[in-house]
This record gives sequence, structure tokens and C-alpha cells, in this order.
Amino acid sequence: MVILGASVGAPARFAIDQYIRKFTSKPYGIFAVNIIGSFVFGLTMKSSTNSHALFAVGFAGAFTTWSTFMLDFFLAYELKRYTAAAINLSASLGFGLLAAQIGLSLA
Repeated sequence: MVILGASVGAPARFAIDQYIRKFTSKPYGIFAVNIIGSFVFGLTMKSSTNSHALFAVGFAGAFTTWSTFMLDFFLAYELKRYTAAAINLSASLGFGLLAAQIGLSLA
């Protein structure tokens, strides 16, 4: 189940990020997938073992990306775009937690 979910999650992340990067150089694609993934993870926390493995561990695990988020944050900081770095960090953490909470509440 994990492999099946990951086989959909990773290409979906790549496709969404690449599509959004056509319109902006800002990391909105990674922001979007991380928020959606947080919601999916929260939504499936109380589900069966197989559903959790498929959607939370497999799909959301491969769909979201901590490493790219950190790289985007670091590059903004290195380029002295401190406001953009702070907004990305705070918005990603705040909206990610909110999305996970909403998902848990709906579950």
C-alpha cells in the first residue's frame, strides 16, 4: 500500500510544482503540496491500517517534501530575501498545522 501511494504522490508533487513554477519563481508549488499533504495526513490518521499506509504514509509521504521546503527557505535567506524566507517559513508551518487539524477534525 505504501509503494502504491508513493507511486502516485511523488509524480503528483513534481507535476504540480513544475506547473506552478511556469508562472512564478516563488516556491508556491512546494507550499501547496505540503499544505495538501498535511490535510491528507490529518484526514487519514484515524483510518484503517491499509488506508493509512496508502494515503498518509505512501501518498502524502511522497507528495510532501521537507527537503525542498528547506532548500527554498535556505536559498531565499542566502539571496537576502529575508521577508520572503520568513513568510514562507511561517505560512508553511501555520497553514500546514491548520490543514492537519482540519483533516483530523473531519476524520
